[in-house]
Amino acid sequence: MRRFNIALLAALTLTTALSAAPAQAHDRTPPLGIDNCTATACHFDVPPGTYDVTVRLGGASAASTSVTGETRRSLLPETSTAAGQTVTRSFTVNVRTPEGEPTGPDGTPGLDLTLGGTAPALAGIRVTPAHHTRQIILIGDSTVCDQPGDPYSGWGQQLPQFLKKGVSVANYADSGESTVTYLENPLLWGTVEPLIHPGDLVLVQLAHNDKTTDEATYRANLETLVGGIRDMGGRPVLVTPIVRRWFNADGTLDNGTALLVNGLGVDLPGVVRSVAAAEGVTLIDLTAQTKALVESLGVEGSKAIYLYNEKKDNTHTSAHGATVYAGLVRDALVAGHLLPESRVRVG
Repeated sequence: MRRFNIALLAALTLTTALSAAPAQAHDRTPPLGIDNCTATACHFDVPPGTYDVTVRLGGASAASTSVTGETRRSLLPETSTAAGQTVTRSFTVNVRTPEGEPTGPDGTPGLDLTLGGTAPALAGIRVTPAHHTRQIILIGDSTVCDQPGDPYSGWGQQLPQFLKKGVSVANYADSGESTVTYLENPLLWGTVEPLIHPGDLVLVQLAHNDKTTDEATYRANLETLVGGIRDMGGRPVLVTPIVRRWFNADGTLDNGTALLVNGLGVDLPGVVRSVAAAEGVTLIDLTAQTKALVESLGVEGSKAIYLYNEKKDNTHTSAHGATVYAGLVRDALVAGHLLPESRVRVG
């Protein structure tokens, strides 16, 4: 049974330090602090936007606390504290409507946070509007999106936990989308393009559902996305798709199903690499990286990365697998000098 500890005594002394600035005499708005929380969750009545969150974790007893938010987004990895210890952590969160997949339900208005871990303990919290934030926008399919239901998880859903305050993730990936449907749907590209600000990173991983897209169309669609991102001042990053867990008898993934060669014989990751080179766009070769990882884990070990044990699913990832893959994206962003090491969490 989970042991919950709200560290009431610590909260009384820390709420002032970890709540919004004191209200002026003419401002009756309550501070966005621990008064908005229970032992396991917090709710803040804020409009869509980007917010900095600072939490103080720990208390009188040993604790271990993680934070998720909105539609099952991992915002802070599980953090252990010894008895009598507190630690401060900060992150930046994107609040939007719909709060999960762009074609899904609106979700709950405001910012919702959930305290998890083996023994959650929240001693204080402060939520303020974010300023000077670097935004990472994600365009993708079900392997990237904020999946609404357990046990599914897209790697974009796990990426925020690897980022510190000052970098937010706006995940506009959507289940079932191809390059064709993403561009056609006003809830998708028509909504995302105007949101791109100068300097934003926009990661594009679309391939899994381009099963009947011919090579010329697929290439043109990627070029359209790259051009549109650049027109808005954003920095496009093309991401090859994660592999499907489809082994050959010799333990390799060297086959069209695993490596996303579509029904027309189009090598989709190959086209992504080609467009990135031709357009001078940063490439994250997630196909190559996930292929190497899955092959190294083998037939049995790789089952935990995907949903094979739960759903006999060799395409979609578990929360564990999505976290591992998000870590690969984090590493690529740092290695490509797209994010400074000071803005990411390691481990």
